[in-house]
Amino acid sequence: MRKGLFEDSSPFTQLIMLVFCMVTCVLLFMLIGLLLASFVFGVPIAELMIVPNGGKAALHLNLMRYLQILQGVGFFVVPSFFAAYLFSGKASAYLKLNQTVPSKWFGAVLLLMLAAIPCINLIITLNELIVFPKSLSGFEQRLRNLEEAARQLTELFLKVDHAGGMFFNIFMIALLPAIGEELIFRGILQKIFTRWTGNLHVAIIVSGFLFSLMHMQFYGFFPRWLLGVMFGYLLVWSGTLWLPIFAHFVNNAVAVFVSFFIHKGLISDQLEIIGSTWKDIPLTIVALVMCVWLLRKMYKNHKFINS
Repeated sequence: MRKGLFEDSSPFTQLIMLVFCMVTCVLLFMLIGLLLASFVFGVPIAELMIVPNGGKAALHLNLMRYLQILQGVGFFVVPSFFAAYLFSGKASAYLKLNQTVPSKWFGAVLLLMLAAIPCINLIITLNELIVFPKSLSGFEQRLRNLEEAARQLTELFLKVDHAGGMFFNIFMIALLPAIGEELIFRGILQKIFTRWTGNLHVAIIVSGFLFSLMHMQFYGFFPRWLLGVMFGYLLVWSGTLWLPIFAHFVNNAVAVFVSFFIHKGLISDQLEIIGSTWKDIPLTIVALVMCVWLLRKMYKNHKFINS
């Protein structure tokens, strides 16, 4: 039986190798991508990198999209398969991509993620209310500045006028991150921390924490951490990585769809914050009960395969 080069290595060694693969791959992808950017866009790279005004703003935004995709593939997707091969010799089996579950699991996860929206929005609102001590006011301001910069870039990506742009955003903002981030955080890191700690629950919590930390957005940290933990249990209960990938995709895709229809004036912008106000509390309670019920059903029918 073929073994991976680092299959018998310690969890710490595997963690170091994973980080090395991620950094090496993303640097390589970004370097090659930048070298090819002039050919892709037909403009010298030095000109592309200058934040433009007027007619070239769209071109610069397309460059940002291009780099976002390169980063997603180079930092998450490619290194996850490479590391999984090094750790087992059979990347698909190691990542639990060769396992299947009945379609009803995906239906349940779809309902779960839709029901979770009001709960997530409420936790986001509570997260945003956190105020640092005066001694850390400078640090707090830097966090808020980073958050605002990330929000503005996301809004630029999301403001598209045609269905084609919306479906491109589905690929860039929903599908690619769902696949890449789940491969790394649930497919590999959760397995490494399970071996390291000997405790599956600790591994899920730690990998979920790192998943949220990686986004570098403190004012969405706690809801993202909870989502990461939920995705971790979906992997354990179903035995396949496709289920947390699907859950992650639904979470991101709903945001893209809602943003597009708000931008087109087809729905109220209040839908984007549903569940976050006092008048929405009854709805949020119902949504929470639905989430708990669905999670309990999945737990009772789980395979409980060690991830």
